[in-house]
Amino acid sequence: MDTIEYYNKYAAKIFEDTAELDTEELRSRFLKYLEEGDTILDLGCGSGRDSLAFYEMGYDVTPLDASEEMCKLAEIHTGIEVLHMLYEDMAFDEVFDGVWGCAALVHVPEDELEGILERVIDSMCQGGILFLSFREGDFEGFQGEQYFCEYTEEKLERILKETGRLELKKLWKTDDVNRNSEDHWLNVLAKKTS
Repeated sequence: MDTIEYYNKYAAKIFEDTAELDTEELRSRFLKYLEEGDTILDLGCGSGRDSLAFYEMGYDVTPLDASEEMCKLAEIHTGIEVLHMLYEDMAFDEVFDGVWGCAALVHVPEDELEGILERVIDSMCQGGILFLSFREGDFEGFQGEQYFCEYTEEKLERILKETGRLELKKLWKTDDVNRNSEDHWLNVLAKKTS
């Protein structure tokens, strides 16, 4: 079962587990770089939790997810149309002031990350801000039915630098917002420079 099939199969449970998680502190760090009304792409929006928060704060948000079932639930939850799209199919050209990817790329194999990051950066306006979060560690492979790719601070910093198009603003660690998890997360804020 691939990741999208997993999210389609367990969409209701995933929605239930994630729709109420508190990501306000992460969102506020991201929003310091944006102004009300700015355009935000919510990459891998899942339940639509963060899309709804951005929308209610006056941002022009575009939720996107690869799982058809998660898209349906997010649309019901937010009242916002959700783009059903694979990351590798994105072809936006300097559309968004900010891209929010909260745990959005955790299932992307490391050898595919560069290509997806290029598409994400292409979608951003000059000077746009990017938020991404990844599980901290050095594991890559299947855990149960899902594929995960973890990163160390050094590796993540190197990958972002190698794009040649991002200026790292901040990289910090947090505990998982899901209190039942012992995972630690690396959070990144980066600005599009060219």
